[in-house]
Amino acid sequence: MIRRAYLLSSSLALGLVAPNLVRFALAPAAVVLAAALLSPRLALAIVLLVGGWWWGSLRLRELDRSALRPLVGTAGIAVLEVKEPPRIGRFDVRVRSTVLRWDGAREHEPVLLELPRGRRPPPPQGARLRVIGTLRAPPDDERDWLRFHGAHVVLCASTVRVLRVRGGLADRLHAWLARASAPGLDGERRAVIEGVVLGEDGGLSDGLRQRFRASGLYHLLAVSGGNVIVVAGGAAGIAFLLGATRLVAELAALGAIGGYVLAVGPQPSVLRAGVVGALGSLAWLTGRQRDRWYALLVAAIALLAWNPYTVRDPGFQLSFAAVAAIFTLAPRIERALEGYPVPKPVAQGVALSTACGAATAPISWWHFHAVPLVTVPANLAAAPVVTPLLALALLAAIVPPAGPLLAQLNGWCAWYLAGCARFFGGLPGAQIRSPAAAAALAAGLLLVASYAWRRAAERAQARLPPARQRPSEDRARGAPAA
Repeated sequence: MIRRAYLLSSSLALGLVAPNLVRFALAPAAVVLAAALLSPRLALAIVLLVGGWWWGSLRLRELDRSALRPLVGTAGIAVLEVKEPPRIGRFDVRVRSTVLRWDGAREHEPVLLELPRGRRPPPPQGARLRVIGTLRAPPDDERDWLRFHGAHVVLCASTVRVLRVRGGLADRLHAWLARASAPGLDGERRAVIEGVVLGEDGGLSDGLRQRFRASGLYHLLAVSGGNVIVVAGGAAGIAFLLGATRLVAELAALGAIGGYVLAVGPQPSVLRAGVVGALGSLAWLTGRQRDRWYALLVAAIALLAWNPYTVRDPGFQLSFAAVAAIFTLAPRIERALEGYPVPKPVAQGVALSTACGAATAPISWWHFHAVPLVTVPANLAAAPVVTPLLALALLAAIVPPAGPLLAQLNGWCAWYLAGCARFFGGLPGAQIRSPAAAAALAAGLLLVASYAWRRAAERAQARLPPARQRPSEDRARGAPAA
């Protein structure tokens, strides 16, 4: 039977997703609630489903509301706040911001701000700007993505003046981590470290960014559960070295997770990893058994309750698909490698890379029309430096006297990681881009999966006692038993 916690959390999550298909209405909601009277066991699940549907519809209605969209094509003076680090392109600088005033009227609406690229450095995260610019409609290829984040217009600025820097806790943590994690480094090595530590690829060249995608290593530039494990484990380890109790060490780990999530920003993979890591830490603190599936469902509910459009975000889909594959496919692949002359760390790396690659390939093709083929060897080659790179960056930030030396050592890790991306991403056929090749790959994966499933069933049958084994093929065909 399905556990009650799974049923209730899944019902709430499904209700939060439902407004993406059909918005809440009283008549169908009443019909669904009436079903609770027919099935008392499912009554609470049905109520949570309808409640999630109602709340999700309210959130989407709020996200779809725009006071600036009717003003597209007009110019004005805006006061806004920068919400994330800017992305520097060839010809302009783009950054998501929130308009606070437009021509003197109070507003609070997300926009995509486009700044001319000049000699001045781009405004930092948390800066409050006074901008003279023109409102424009988003490009067709970005309209849906911006709408899912509550932005409906692009503000093209002609003049920009920084009024002040907000200096909130999240902004200060982000600025500190970006500055202190790689002291003395610049250029490509610093950009790679910032990508692994903060999930930002704005400092990478277009060519290197494309090689990371083609090699299947781009996920390393998005903060994930591995980052949270290093942060939480490092905080707890330092607390234990200082003689702290288990309670203090666990509280330090929770505080480190919260601070890291604030510093990195509200990306789906970051929030998912933070919620799962925090729930795992609380389970350890209270002495209860950790339920990874329940933690994953709670993380999904937290993200969807704030923005039900998140379910359409590629980052959300890739993150949760990869974690589900780690829970389900990776152990089976690792067991299939037992008995072969493969070291255990290599077998684990192959299992993780293969499972995540297979689970995320359909999503990558749907959104980006590209599937990397060299994911497994590329991740095996890059794996030895990923954790040391993150650990050295965090140590450089929290131990400033040793920061320059640690950063120089970390520069070699960043150089090696960029080299892996360039080598594997530059191989011929590293990426599939044609529909025919994608169909052939899918057919091949299905054949391999069916063969592996049959072999696993045969092994399971062979391990059963003779009395419980199924009749042999000869007996099934009517041959006399011996």
